[in-house]
Amino acid sequence: MTGSTTDPEATDPEALRARALAALLTARERTTLLTSCVEDAELTAQHSPLMSPLVWDLAHIGNQEEQWLLRAVAGRDAMRPEIDPLYDAFEHPRAERPSLPLLAPGEARGYAAEVRGRALDVLEKTPFHGTPLTDAGFAFGMIAQHEQQHDETMLITHQLRSGQTALTAPDPPTGEPFTGPAEVLVPGGPFTMGTSTEPWALDNERPAHHRLVPPFFIDTTPVTNAAYQLFIEDGGYERMRWWDPAGWSMVRRNNLCAPLFWWREGGQWLRRRFGTVEPVPADEPVLHVSWYEADAYARWAGRRLPSEEEWEKAARYDPVTDRSMRYPWGDADPTPERANLGQRHLRPAPAGSYPAGESPLGVRQLIGDVWEWTSGDFLPYPGFAAFPYREYSDVFFGGDYKVLRGGAFSVDEVACRGTFRNWDHPVRRQIFSGFRTARDAGPTETPTPGPA
Repeated sequence: MTGSTTDPEATDPEALRARALAALLTARERTTLLTSCVEDAELTAQHSPLMSPLVWDLAHIGNQEEQWLLRAVAGRDAMRPEIDPLYDAFEHPRAERPSLPLLAPGEARGYAAEVRGRALDVLEKTPFHGTPLTDAGFAFGMIAQHEQQHDETMLITHQLRSGQTALTAPDPPTGEPFTGPAEVLVPGGPFTMGTSTEPWALDNERPAHHRLVPPFFIDTTPVTNAAYQLFIEDGGYERMRWWDPAGWSMVRRNNLCAPLFWWREGGQWLRRRFGTVEPVPADEPVLHVSWYEADAYARWAGRRLPSEEEWEKAARYDPVTDRSMRYPWGDADPTPERANLGQRHLRPAPAGSYPAGESPLGVRQLIGDVWEWTSGDFLPYPGFAAFPYREYSDVFFGGDYKVLRGGAFSVDEVACRGTFRNWDHPVRRQIFSGFRTARDAGPTETPTPGPA
């Protein structure tokens, strides 16, 4: 068994510099779109206690970039040291942020733009070697990922806000309906999980290590809205037997009967999507479900959620070469033909889309479309070392967090790869989360047929 591979350009400093520049510019274009499509009053409002005002995210992006690229990498003096506490995510919970003396929208834009101008100068002059922060341009990749993660957070805020539609995008391309098997067998045995070579991988993805995984079956595609409706119609939200006790308490306390943003009217299910009301599309992966809902559906279906190592093996393992790849389709970067990423579309593609992104084992949409809940708790890998600061991962380990994998349409490719780990509380529904199910494999079993 061989280990995981890395990007062929990962050792070329100038290729990495160009990649860092492109990633930073792409992130800023998206930030500008998300903060310029509404009036300033919408930027300063808090649209949900679960989320920050958009203007906080905007200035926080600039402040993190200043702290890491201008101060830590370039050794420059602080531009606005007095605002550091305002934009410290650990010092002020989201519900408190509207009451802080935040930078006004115009001032926040100006601050972020000034930081970016100086950061691009630092990028041009910094050697990509010599320190852990600058090796392979890590700090620049980290900041591009940080901005894209906040862009996703701001997109969630746009989904939660009321009022007129502010964002538009074309629908994903539609191909031939998927007719493959409903599940595939992932062979048992060892594989390499995590990475020690991906240059911009974050600390919780490291180090690469061997895992022994028994054989299992996993859904070929994420669970669809149509399949989830069968769970609802069979009384899924009314029967305690399917639910984790904490999940059942959540259902009863909040009178839940469907995924977030769904309601039934005139004999059909409707949903609100970025200010637009539409019928729930049957063939799309289900979206905006909590871990508890995903777990309950899996139990109802006689299955279970995949473990984190099962998900990664399904996504990265190539049985022909006996190695772990960067992505399900191989080592090349994502393209629009392989995965629904980068907010190109504002919805998941129909289940079974993107045949070019299929894994060697025949699993589709493992990257993009919807974040996928796993059964795994968020824990460190053997040999984990916090870098470059404890607050990114270390302080969350062992808490009430479940791991999500694969990314969604809301995620940029710089912050999404076969080893990337996301985590959240099991009650969260506002995130762009879905799931697929798995089951143990018997000694003589074969996959079940898919749709006719």
